[in-house]
Amino acid sequence: MTQPRILIRELNQHIGQTVFIKGFLHKKREVSSKLAFAVVRDRSGLIQVVIEDNQVISQLKGLQNGTILYIQGLVKEDKRSAIGVEMGEPVIEVIVPIAEVPPIEIDKDINHNPESFDILFDNRSLNVRNPKEAGIFRVKAKLIQSIRDFLIGEDFLEIDSPKILAGATEGGAEVFSVDYFGQKAVLAQSPQFYKQMMVGGFERVFEIGHAYRAELSYTTRHLTETIMLDIEMGFVDGLTDVLTVTENLIKSVCDNVWSSNASELTALGAVKPVLSDKFPVITLSQLHKMFSEATGKNTIGDDDCTPEEERWICDYAAANLGSEAVFISEFPSSDMKFYQKKLEGNQLVTDRVDLLFRGIELATIPLRENNYDKLVAQIRGAGLDPESDGFKYYVTAFKHGLPPHGGFGLGVDRFVKQLIGLSSVKEAVLFPRDVKRLMP
Repeated sequence: MTQPRILIRELNQHIGQTVFIKGFLHKKREVSSKLAFAVVRDRSGLIQVVIEDNQVISQLKGLQNGTILYIQGLVKEDKRSAIGVEMGEPVIEVIVPIAEVPPIEIDKDINHNPESFDILFDNRSLNVRNPKEAGIFRVKAKLIQSIRDFLIGEDFLEIDSPKILAGATEGGAEVFSVDYFGQKAVLAQSPQFYKQMMVGGFERVFEIGHAYRAELSYTTRHLTETIMLDIEMGFVDGLTDVLTVTENLIKSVCDNVWSSNASELTALGAVKPVLSDKFPVITLSQLHKMFSEATGKNTIGDDDCTPEEERWICDYAAANLGSEAVFISEFPSSDMKFYQKKLEGNQLVTDRVDLLFRGIELATIPLRENNYDKLVAQIRGAGLDPESDGFKYYVTAFKHGLPPHGGFGLGVDRFVKQLIGLSSVKEAVLFPRDVKRLMP
């Protein structure tokens, strides 16, 4: 067969023509010795092939899903088909015959019950052959592309920072240590230092990359290896500048993904988010008061939101404020990171908000302390050494001048989870890594 290959999604442009396709046997059904149906899959979709020749039917005897086929056949209109056509009068060439029965049935919905996660992840190379399952990762790819397109349109420069570091970016013990030719090194928790340093050269930068956190966490929102979006923008007049970019980013990404991937999202049971023009802003103390009064569970005085509060306030905002995204503000400075800035006029509060979306935190969005002396003091106050290998180059950038700046790190996998409505962030990752999983 030497004809040019036609993708399945293009077949409705070739009604009445004999064409050549390549794909995988997705499903087959033999009605009689003279009638059988084969569903063939390529990267673009599915097509039903009607077989009415006993010799061709016999070619598929004993072959399992995944068998690779080259098919020449006549494209016929079929209004019952999702793409409006089927293929008949096929000439089939079996390229890679598969006789072994696969461990999962890819022509049926893939089981996403948490107790079946091991089966799901162990067989990822097979279950993405299911169009609905593949839809998760098509949505994810479009989401990442939409993030990149939006930020480039806002004059951000994409950067790429190292993931093997001399010291922990954020201090603490939640890092993976590695032997680097006899030196002690760690895997990066974030590109925090690098993106701030680059503000001095490019003003607006972003990175989409992997981050590593050695957290002994077994929740539905945590991974040990995850994809993060990190942005940093300089010459801001205040946190509002960063929040405006954040709001516009979230709205643009949601609109673009739903515009281009509505069929996959609908098949996955997703619902398009309701987002207000300006996301509601609720202080942490207001949240604690509202939640405590509504539930009888006293959180007043806590330094952060509980997961239950995050879910509650997002439900409240969706029902009463017209937005499934909400900002929580005025976190105590006693709990802030050393690179964050205290609020002007109230040193007890960090100039920061958290972005919550559909019941989960997606990002922490603070202004940075750009004053060299204050930053050094805050590093020392956190029990860290600004002259150590992990910090000295970072601190040097401030010594030579960085403008007022702010940014955030946003969990891309979490964003995908919440946009689709998955039960665990692991379902949004092809090969997830958590406390117990290191393969495949």
